[in-house]
Amino acid sequence: MAYSPTTTHQERSLSQGGFLSPGQRSAYVLGGLALAAMGMKPRPNMLLNLLTLGAGAYLAYRGSTGYCPVKALIKG
Repeated sequence: MAYSPTTTHQERSLSQGGFLSPGQRSAYVLGGLALAAMGMKPRPNMLLNLLTLGAGAYLAYRGSTGYCPVKALIKG
């Protein structure tokens, strides 16, 4: 996004690095919490439960902080 006098600070910060938009943050948090909830359901494979719970918790954390290292790597 090119700088212009009408560009807001929030728009500039979202276009740089790995910062997520509010909609992306909501999606990460909701998706992460849903995945973590699925990881809490008892299953015969305990390792799968732990991986699902960990992945869900990480996605929810990433959504709550608003920073995505993968997006930062791609955008530079």
